[in-house]
Amino acid sequence: MKKFSLWFITTALRVYFWLTLRVDAPGGMDKVPVKGPLIIITNHTGQVEVPVFATMLQPRKITGWGKAEAFENPFLNWVFGAWDIIPVHRGEADMTALKSAFRMLEEGRIFGVAPEGTRNYTGILRRGLPGAAILALKSGVPVLPIAHWGGEKYIKNLKSFKRTDFHIRLGEPFYVKADGKVTSEMRQEIVDEMMYRIASMMPKEY
Repeated sequence: MKKFSLWFITTALRVYFWLTLRVDAPGGMDKVPVKGPLIIITNHTGQVEVPVFATMLQPRKITGWGKAEAFENPFLNWVFGAWDIIPVHRGEADMTALKSAFRMLEEGRIFGVAPEGTRNYTGILRRGLPGAAILALKSGVPVLPIAHWGGEKYIKNLKSFKRTDFHIRLGEPFYVKADGKVTSEMRQEIVDEMMYRIASMMPKEY
């Protein structure tokens, strides 16, 4: 049943995005390894990037964190279940969600995380939160930055029956390492560097 749900959701989204988006992604997802654990970091408007990436990355097994309250929606609960999304309680140290993320990476999955931590409706980047740094440091797996823009106009364009130009750029994979005790300041420096890598691929106005 779960495999059918994943196939159905992926197929439906591909058709839907073909009708509503013009995706600009030179090289596609060519920098994504075909196997092995990977952390993808990206900016987060919350309009369309999550389902687009989840669709484009198939057949790789993917996962990520999703706000716990979203699981109360029956439709989202079904979709998140097909994608093995991990519920996270925002505003608190959710150790269960963090341990689940490590377990998924140990299984060789792709884990997507938005260092900004919450939706950015304007598309203009915000400073990242340290959760992504902790995940990258403790797991030791490669990190791939992906930047996107244009999606912040998606809902507005959809209401006007207009297709949205959605731009995607992939950076180079890198590892996060630190010697000795890692302080909160060091974690913030690491996540700042993650956001700089994302920002470097985007137009200046973002």
